[in-house]
Amino acid sequence: MALHLGAQYILEHNVGISDAVLLHPLTEEAFIENIKKRFSHEQIYTYIGTVVVSVNPYKKLPLYTPEVIEEYRSRNIYELPPHIYAISDEAYRSMRDRNLDQCIIISGESGAGKTEASKVIMQYVAQVSGKGREIDRVKEQLLQSNPVLEAFGNAKTLRNDNSSRFGKYMDIEFDFKGDPIGGVITNYLLEKSRVASQIPGERNFHIFYQLLAGADPTFLETLKLSPKPENYGFLNRSGCIKVDAIDDAKDFNMVKTGMEVIGFYRTEITEVFQLVASVLKLGNVEFSHRSNADGTDGCDISNTGEIAEVAQLLGCLEQNLTNALTQRTVEVKRDKVKTDFSVAGAVYARDALCKAIYSRLFSWLVQRINDSIKVKTEQTRKVMGVLDIYGFEVFQTNRYEQFIINYCNEKLQQIFIELTLKEEQEEYIREGIEWIHVDYFNNAVICDLIEKNNVGILALLDEQCLLPGNVTDKTFLEKLNQTCKDHPHFESRTLKKNQSDRTLPHDAFRLKHYAGNVTYKVDGFIDKNNDLLYRDLSQAMYACRHNLMKKLFPEGNPSQKSLKRPPTAGSQFKASVQELMKNLLSKNPNYIRCIKPNDDKQSGTLDLEIVKHQVRYLGLMENIRVKRAGYAYRQIYAQFLYRYKMLADETWPSWHGDVVEGVKLILANQKIQQDEIAFGKSKLFIRNPKTLFDLEETRRERMHFLATLIQKVWKGHVKREHFLLMKRSQVVISSRFRGFYGQKQYKKKKAATLLLQCCTRRWKARKVLAELKHEKRCQLAATDIQKHYRGWQARKLLAELKHAKRMEWAARVIHKYYLGWKVRKNYKPKFRRIAGPKVARFMVVALKRKFLLNVRDKLPSLSPVDNKWPSSPKMYKSASDQLQVMHHKWRCRKYRRKLSEAQKYTLREKATASDIFKDKKVIYPESVPRPFKGDYLNIRGDMKWKKIHSLTNDINLVFADLVHKVNRANGKIVQQLLVVSSQAFLVIDHRTMTLKYRIPIEFIEKISLSPFQDKLAVFHMKKPENGDRFAKKGDFIIGNEHIIEIVTKSSLCVKNKTNTMPEISISPQCSGQFGSSAVQVSFQQGAKGLEPGIPGVKVTRKKHLMLISEP
Repeated sequence: MALHLGAQYILEHNVGISDAVLLHPLTEEAFIENIKKRFSHEQIYTYIGTVVVSVNPYKKLPLYTPEVIEEYRSRNIYELPPHIYAISDEAYRSMRDRNLDQCIIISGESGAGKTEASKVIMQYVAQVSGKGREIDRVKEQLLQSNPVLEAFGNAKTLRNDNSSRFGKYMDIEFDFKGDPIGGVITNYLLEKSRVASQIPGERNFHIFYQLLAGADPTFLETLKLSPKPENYGFLNRSGCIKVDAIDDAKDFNMVKTGMEVIGFYRTEITEVFQLVASVLKLGNVEFSHRSNADGTDGCDISNTGEIAEVAQLLGCLEQNLTNALTQRTVEVKRDKVKTDFSVAGAVYARDALCKAIYSRLFSWLVQRINDSIKVKTEQTRKVMGVLDIYGFEVFQTNRYEQFIINYCNEKLQQIFIELTLKEEQEEYIREGIEWIHVDYFNNAVICDLIEKNNVGILALLDEQCLLPGNVTDKTFLEKLNQTCKDHPHFESRTLKKNQSDRTLPHDAFRLKHYAGNVTYKVDGFIDKNNDLLYRDLSQAMYACRHNLMKKLFPEGNPSQKSLKRPPTAGSQFKASVQELMKNLLSKNPNYIRCIKPNDDKQSGTLDLEIVKHQVRYLGLMENIRVKRAGYAYRQIYAQFLYRYKMLADETWPSWHGDVVEGVKLILANQKIQQDEIAFGKSKLFIRNPKTLFDLEETRRERMHFLATLIQKVWKGHVKREHFLLMKRSQVVISSRFRGFYGQKQYKKKKAATLLLQCCTRRWKARKVLAELKHEKRCQLAATDIQKHYRGWQARKLLAELKHAKRMEWAARVIHKYYLGWKVRKNYKPKFRRIAGPKVARFMVVALKRKFLLNVRDKLPSLSPVDNKWPSSPKMYKSASDQLQVMHHKWRCRKYRRKLSEAQKYTLREKATASDIFKDKKVIYPESVPRPFKGDYLNIRGDMKWKKIHSLTNDINLVFADLVHKVNRANGKIVQQLLVVSSQAFLVIDHRTMTLKYRIPIEFIEKISLSPFQDKLAVFHMKKPENGDRFAKKGDFIIGNEHIIEIVTKSSLCVKNKTNTMPEISISPQCSGQFGSSAVQVSFQQGAKGLEPGIPGVKVTRKKHLMLISEP
């Protein structure tokens, strides 16, 4: 029975009375004060027996973490403070372990937190149930159904930013192990009137705003929508579009994800949003008055563009939809007569159609979700239902919707009281305690007033709807006054008993509900109960090609025409409520009563008057009184004995006898009177809460005494243990010290001995070392002397050799000069004085001859790319350069003579590319080493190409490859086959080999490129007045990895045809002619080349500007 640490912390910080059944004194003020006290300490849950009362905190609290779930998992409901997890766990375990189907009924007014409570229950069940791939899939589908249904069924109201505008009952189905295997959702009374109108400060259903805020612009364009809610009549009339606490874009993504997880196909998701868009577009349809020739009023649609777009979305004829909105067919004695609507009638028909589309779409969504989450196999199932339905509503003006909602709450209150009393009575009988009759207000009389056959308000309303002639809300009120005038819970201004009551209008009636008096205005009761849609509109919707319309409007099928009047909204809702009551009665009920603390949605604020009003109409005090009837508190004997065993000496600290005897000993010891208690078969019953409080107070005092006693014994034990430890430690320390001291003395003697030995050994070693060092120094000195002597001898010999060599050189020089002098002396008379210049010229000629012979012997190879050349003296540098140029030209000419004509043309193309792109286009150097292949797809052998060129006579194919062609209108990039022949420029569909464009080559007058990395080119075509029809379409933007080759070959083809090169423009900007529009094409630096299949550039067309840039 030990508590977890988290549970212990929660219990220690509990504030007030956690179970209101134990309140003393039992008054409404004490109950509200207890709730307020707990609310101020962020304890928002309070029990009334097994009923949980929840107060909306309007902020996030740390009460729903996985750790808290673990605290409440498989714990008794009273073992921990109140929480939704406790009642969820109790219901789940009763269903799993005892095979009892459960239902959890969540009630309260708008803004009280019902929707969040249902989410908390779903979260708990998902956390505590089993794991597995299929189980996790089912859990995720069940959880994801919430955001989808909230988007289509919730809206922002004055009281709540996420108010459920429909009732929802979900049956979660489990297998025998308690693992979820599926579910079924039932919806009740969607507030479809909100589609067409909202009161100021409120919004339409969330999905409209989510679609406009979160959908992709392209998707919105396909739905014919703009992203501004202000542009739509159904959204801008209430003055509230944006809510700070709601992120519509994020919620839209959650809705799409939820629909995909549940199992919606993508086509179904698109179809759903098409219907949502159609409702928005229909809301913008306006009508203008028209007077007919017969004097009747008619109308026309002012903005036919809206109707045309709606017709496209629904897949119907615009004229059929227009006729259905402005006319109706009346059958008179098997004759059909068409009558025109007035403006007001057309607006009514339009709004009725929008409400019908949306409400039927919502019902289809619920059915589609059920198809996905239903159990697919036949097996034994256990069921736990969660009912999240509107609370009792009392507004300044209450209409048909409030009447229906409050009728449902009357039925829920009736079943609540009946089941609570039944549960109490069964427990008393089961425990063998005498049952005490409890007086309580039975609201069956109010339920009969509303639903009784023939004389109930709903029956009278249906009767009025079926009457022929002019039936109005006023005649319905008169019928009520006649039939219900004697009923004590019905009031009307025309009745004698209420004629002086000025708070009751003449066009209203008042019902005395269990929660208080509510006045209903009859305005709109007949129309809303009829809930009719003109047959022309049903037939027009059935005739639509949209996949969902035939499912949503089956009555529009002309082949299944029925004259039977469809059931009224009231009768349908009555049948749904009766089926719901039958379902709830078949299960074990659990209740969560939600309370809204204030009308301003502020956290930490509790308005006593507002809370008091809700306490009354929820019947909480009556519930407490039923629980308090007879015995206010009951507890299992074992648990009572465990909690209070310290109150008797015989049962403390443990009791091994019969638990009932132990309980009797405790009660006898506390001197509790016998009329205050009763002994059941398994439980002890205590009549008065004060008795329980006295037991708790005595227990608290006893626990304080026991704590002191335990503390005293513990302290003595700790001190004795400390003394014994110190004594043992003293003995150990003494023995260790003696051992340590002896060891220390031994180590000192040992160290002294070692020191003496060390010193002796060191002296001997030093002596031997000195002798060895002296011997080594003597050896080094002898070696040094020998080295210096040998060096001196070597230097002496070197000096002698150098002197002899100088003497020899001097002798040769003297001999040479002597011979020269002798020659000059003998031959001087024989030479003339001009011999010097001749010798100089001879020397020059000799040097030239030597230079030329050197060049001849060291000429480079005949390869034109060999850059080697023999070096030359500076005086012949110019001649060497000229010879190098001449030699290069000669070997190039010799190389060219060896080339074929095709090779020459290829080199000419490369030379042309160099002239055009060198130092101008960044990507040109990449193309230099790559040969121009031309036909990259080898289509010359393709039979389809042969068929094309046999028709176009384009035999001489110059270039063929797949290219990326930029669409002139929107900048989209598509892949096409480009073929350039000597005659024409051809664009072919590469999949079917169908010729799309053939433009004569001479029509290319200019080609524009950017100097950047992109591989795009703009081909400018001539604009003849009566020329080729393809040329009139304008210029082409082509992208390809071989764009240099395409431009070069195209330019040469144009030159061969016209003897003139087309203009080649390399600039970041150029002008283009796309059809009849002149467009400025701008290249943005940084754009990359096109990758195969995936364009590497982003092309954007904005009116007269086309921007080519990186994405």
